[in-house]
Amino acid sequence: MAAVRSTTPPPEPLKPGALLLLIALAAGDRHAYALRKDISERSDGAVRLGPASLYRTIAALLEDRLIEESGRRPTPELDDERRRYYRITERGRMALRAETERLEALAAAARAAMLVRAKP
Repeated sequence: MAAVRSTTPPPEPLKPGALLLLIALAAGDRHAYALRKDISERSDGAVRLGPASLYRTIAALLEDRLIEESGRRPTPELDDERRRYYRITERGRMALRAETERLEALAAAARAAMLVRAKP
């Protein structure tokens, strides 16, 4: 019997590295080193995943089916056959959307609390 694929995103919040990795993959397929560079750039250097952390994050996102290996490859002269390319799945897009909404709601609550406290 085939396993039923769930389309519901995981309920727990995403870690910063996982969130940034999904954001990078939402823009297009990438290999691990390109993901590492993208995450560092998007976070202005605040999040720097070393190789071990990067591959642990990739493994966790693969296990949760938020990303998958991509069959797409650049032209051979621009590619290294040892590289694995990744892409975001529909489940990953749902998780990214849910996390973005969660963070927006959290930021709105924080702004509202600061406004209430700021009033004399």
